[in-house]
Amino acid sequence: MSAFQYVAARPDGAQVKGHLDAGSPMEAAHLLADRGLFPLSVEPSAARRHWTLWARPTRTLATAMQSLASLTDIGVPLHHALDATAPLVDGAVRDALRRVRDRVREGSTLAAALAAEDPLFPPVTIGLVRAGERGVGLARGLEHAARQLEREAETRANLQAALAYPVVLLTVGSLAVGLIVLVVLPRFAALLADVEGSLPPATRLLLAVAAFIREHGVVALTVLAVCLSVLASAAWRQREAWAARLLDLPLIGPIRHGLATARVARALGALLGTGAPAIPALSVARDAAGDPAVARRLAGAQQRVAEGKALGDALEATRALTPGAVQLVRVGERSGRLAELLEQAAALEERAAGRRVHALVTAIEPVLIVAFAALVAFIAGALLQALYSVRPGAL
Repeated sequence: MSAFQYVAARPDGAQVKGHLDAGSPMEAAHLLADRGLFPLSVEPSAARRHWTLWARPTRTLATAMQSLASLTDIGVPLHHALDATAPLVDGAVRDALRRVRDRVREGSTLAAALAAEDPLFPPVTIGLVRAGERGVGLARGLEHAARQLEREAETRANLQAALAYPVVLLTVGSLAVGLIVLVVLPRFAALLADVEGSLPPATRLLLAVAAFIREHGVVALTVLAVCLSVLASAAWRQREAWAARLLDLPLIGPIRHGLATARVARALGALLGTGAPAIPALSVARDAAGDPAVARRLAGAQQRVAEGKALGDALEATRALTPGAVQLVRVGERSGRLAELLEQAAALEERAAGRRVHALVTAIEPVLIVAFAALVAFIAGALLQALYSVRPGAL
């Protein structure tokens, strides 16, 4: 038995929607007819997950697309290619491919079947597959989709590798300070209980802060978590405005704009390279941007292109892409190598963003080291002051 979602009409003409379990779409249609309903559409229910740009299993998707491209290129029927590819991957991707296979067997195009699994498959992947189906060949579209996914996975891995050391440093430093505050200082405070009034100010401050953390730390963390949750919810509701502000920041802005430009340029290059028209390609690239502010700028550029403006002029007027990428777009339009130079722009922006991330991480690392060293030095100094200030025999 499988789950199906349906849209049906009642005898009075009203439409109803719902889900039911059946062995096949035909059986589901018969069940609806038995209930006195006229089925308008019956489709398998897709298991939904809220994938994000960073949580999506990009490398697994790339493996699936590459396998499908190889099999369809040698003439294997699409539903057999999906059957053969599903065991090569695991988790949500494997289950999704099996549902896609069922839709293809029922007559759906591959792009439409993948789109029904939204948001697991990125819009760029679906756009490239659709472009392949409409003219340049499905195998070529799948190959472009696999390359796009592989590059996206590589970019994400590079960013995660760059941020790994600061995260480890922050975690280990926080654990060390927590151990001192929660274990060492209470024992030290017990030894100095009789002479607490004569302790140096730094020691009294340290012991007071440690006592507050032990007694009220859980409450303080709870309040902090609630406040952060409220702020995050407010930021999500106004995410486009926040994204626009982030683009204007001196350090974070160029990194975000560069990475979004790389994604957009690669998507546009791949789509235009498969023969997709500029306006639909821009629509797909908006979803690939991964930044609401850049997506809004691309919407403005798309409108200008629809009005007859050149792509380079539209992108420059809306500041959708970085100036360097816009210049390469202009050169590509004049030379007839737009898709190729968009790929080049994507590679250049990824490298530039990688250098900025590396420079930012390089600056953060010594700051964290100095901060934790200063904190430990303060704790050690406060404890030593207390020991030297106590008269012999007072302990």
